[in-house]
Amino acid sequence: MISNLVEGVIRLGLFIAYIAGIGLWPDVKRVFAYHGAEHKTINAYEAGEPLEIARVRSYSTAHTRCGTGVVLWVAVISILVFALLGKPPLLLRFISRVLLIPIIVMLSYEFIKFGSAHQGNALMRFLVWPALALQALTTREPDDGMLEVAITALKALLEEEGQSDSSPEHGHIKSGASP
Repeated sequence: MISNLVEGVIRLGLFIAYIAGIGLWPDVKRVFAYHGAEHKTINAYEAGEPLEIARVRSYSTAHTRCGTGVVLWVAVISILVFALLGKPPLLLRFISRVLLIPIIVMLSYEFIKFGSAHQGNALMRFLVWPALALQALTTREPDDGMLEVAITALKALLEEEGQSDSSPEHGHIKSGASP
């Protein structure tokens, strides 16, 4: 079990190092800046701000419901679950992963949603912090053109969902879409 935990932590470390490394490439920096624009836009929308570049620009590039957090929690929960399973024969290991990974992904997604809904709770802020910290690697400050793209995309989504771009319903998009 300990060797599985150590192996899992090493894999997680390599994954984080990989994200940090590719984040140095110009093309990936640009993608990460669009990711930051997406977060700024949804943060402004959920705060009830008008979707205008000048207003959106001041918001954070971090968001509690980011898919980056889901990926992080999938990795962490997988490390724990598969460490508990030990090293079964190859066929059983394969079957266990095929059966358990979808469940782990669902749990991770629900955890991120729950954490976002309970940001006032100190324990939840502590548990969500690693996902927000990882976003420092997967988001960058966007330029105004990127913000314009994110705003236009959100307005199109809101129109499709039949919502106003000036009044979020309970702070979230009806469809449950996440940044």
